[in-house]
Amino acid sequence: MSEKHAAPVESVVPGAPVAPKRPVVRSFHGRDFVDDYEWLRDKESAETLEYLRIENEYTQAQTAHLETLTENIFQEVKSRIKETDMSVPVRRGNYWYFGRTEEGKNYGMSCRVPVTAGADPWVAPVVPEEGTLDGEQVVLDANELAEGTEFFAMGAQAVSDSGKLLAYSVDNAGDERFELFIKDIDTGQLLDDHLEGIFYGALWVGDDYIFYVTVDDAWRPDTVWRHRVGTPQSEDVKVFHEADEHFSLGVGASRSEKYLFISMASKVTSEFWVLEQDNPEGEFRRLWQRESGVEYDVDHAVVNGEDLWIVTHNATGVNFEIAYSPAVAGDDLPGLRELPVLMAHAESTRIEGVDTYRDQIVVGYRHGGIGKVAIMHLDGGHWGEFKELNFAEELYTVSVGGNPEWDAPVLRVSYTSFIQPGQLFDYRVATGEYTLLKEQEVPGGYNPDDYVAYRIWTQARDGAQIPVSVVHRADLDRTQVNPTLLYGYGSYETSLDPYFSVFRLSLMDRGMIYAMAHVRGGGEMGRNWYDQGKLLQKKNTFTDFIDVADDLIARQVTTPAQLVAEGGSAGGLLMGAVANMAPDRFVGIQASVPFVDPLTSILMPELPLTVIEWDEWGDPYHDPEVYDYMKSYAPYENIEAKDYPDILAITSLNDTRVLYVEPAKWVAKLRDVATGGKFLLKTEMVAGHGGVSGRYDKWRQSAFEYAWSINKATGLEE
Repeated sequence: MSEKHAAPVESVVPGAPVAPKRPVVRSFHGRDFVDDYEWLRDKESAETLEYLRIENEYTQAQTAHLETLTENIFQEVKSRIKETDMSVPVRRGNYWYFGRTEEGKNYGMSCRVPVTAGADPWVAPVVPEEGTLDGEQVVLDANELAEGTEFFAMGAQAVSDSGKLLAYSVDNAGDERFELFIKDIDTGQLLDDHLEGIFYGALWVGDDYIFYVTVDDAWRPDTVWRHRVGTPQSEDVKVFHEADEHFSLGVGASRSEKYLFISMASKVTSEFWVLEQDNPEGEFRRLWQRESGVEYDVDHAVVNGEDLWIVTHNATGVNFEIAYSPAVAGDDLPGLRELPVLMAHAESTRIEGVDTYRDQIVVGYRHGGIGKVAIMHLDGGHWGEFKELNFAEELYTVSVGGNPEWDAPVLRVSYTSFIQPGQLFDYRVATGEYTLLKEQEVPGGYNPDDYVAYRIWTQARDGAQIPVSVVHRADLDRTQVNPTLLYGYGSYETSLDPYFSVFRLSLMDRGMIYAMAHVRGGGEMGRNWYDQGKLLQKKNTFTDFIDVADDLIARQVTTPAQLVAEGGSAGGLLMGAVANMAPDRFVGIQASVPFVDPLTSILMPELPLTVIEWDEWGDPYHDPEVYDYMKSYAPYENIEAKDYPDILAITSLNDTRVLYVEPAKWVAKLRDVATGGKFLLKTEMVAGHGGVSGRYDKWRQSAFEYAWSINKATGLEE
């Protein structure tokens, strides 16, 4: 029976809370929709806050039987994470920078030591577990900043070019609006500079200027500012403003420290402006003018003594190509389609980006559903050939990052897989030599041979081949059905790549299979894979996920009584859609910060990110065809009087990306309409899109979520 009998007025209720119905009518294109729970959007209302509080009490009461399992998972995770640890130092300028975490502390410390004269300047010092390095400084201790706050998140942490000053920004609400401060690292004193209401990031130019970005009322990064150190924010200079509501701004610098870039991007179109870094008060100049549907990205390289733009663009094919151009601007540039090509467009390979260095060019791309890296060595400053880095595992993730220095002869390469804890290597480009710098330690012992990871392929109902990653214990009895967690996302061309998780060990060690459905709308199989899961083809994302569930059941991997689905944010939309479309395939569905009322949100241009999102979902505000299509799958609007699986929805009051009101309304309506299913809503009252802050609180929250899924699939309570 559906839970419809309790009232939301008691502090602890034996039955589910019932939200009052206060109908409002939404009218667009001659279509009316009666929304009974839109009143929950009033975040400042005492009644709304009281309702959310009572929902939390109900969820706590209904999950009391999971306390032992949650605590066991938390302790298992805690025992498998090295609580006192340090990162491998990264060189920037005359210092090696690294992070430390200490047992019992929620946040990390940023530290540094000078590059030692006479030592190899590209071999990082080994940071001891106990004691400190000679000359070690604490640049920033986040634990001190977070003291006395309910929520804490960093938005920027940037050191000036000389290494003297630190700019850092903090958010104490979870709404992703930051305050920036400047600290003298040697003295520890804060300067008078204090910037409010800024977006993520801060870019130093020398020791005198900081470039930063602010957002408009819809939380769109729309303006770049220049701040001169020692002056009030009121005197900051507006460098650039983007009026088109489809576009967001960003500001950055080339690794060569020769150029500053302002980027403007919608979901389908981009444009760059450039300025010489030694002239920070100068005027930015446009590179290629925006052209609808054409995306490009730019980096700076020096080849044969000539300054060049290395350009990644899709003007000649959806999967992008890499080309180059003289480092000029405006009318002096040849057209994108006329540029000499370094890596040509291919139907089977999605080029994702380029990083340039003095002596090498690194390209990341995706082939066969797996991310790849190839490196071109600029031997003596001349063109070379791209050589792919090869690895033995079938499913893995490799990336090149943490390499801020332009003239470094070595690159940091990180590697992980579903069963291989993260590894960090120095890769010497000229020789191809790898040096292992660090491997994620799993205290208590871990043997990757105890687990297996492999890929199966599901044929979708329209014939598309959907990759599915599967991970479980090697000794699992696969001759019988097993409890399974099926995870999915499928939006924004985001790829779900293999990664190691100690949380997943707690799931698999209890006999569960973890499966990841790489459905359309993601980027795993190239740009066309993404295009087939967006706009008026969005339903492919949902049917792909259902087809994967059906395939796992048909292969006798699992059964509907043992299958739990999980997704978050846009993946929460996926969860809401499959709950309506195929409720009998799952025993439980977990939806984190779920985008389950998409049509209401996308019809509100004043909401954060809405206009930008029209390129992803379509524009139902102006187009009745899009309105009807979105209405046909919007989870909140398609709840029916039928049995649903049990659902756990997790949200945060201060989330600016997916507002708490969406899962709150969703759960309220499910309770009213569904004929079966238990529906739980948990709202973090001081948190944002990423949930609670502090690593121990995050671990405990994740332990609770895993406990819920394990219990639904297995019945285990410890």
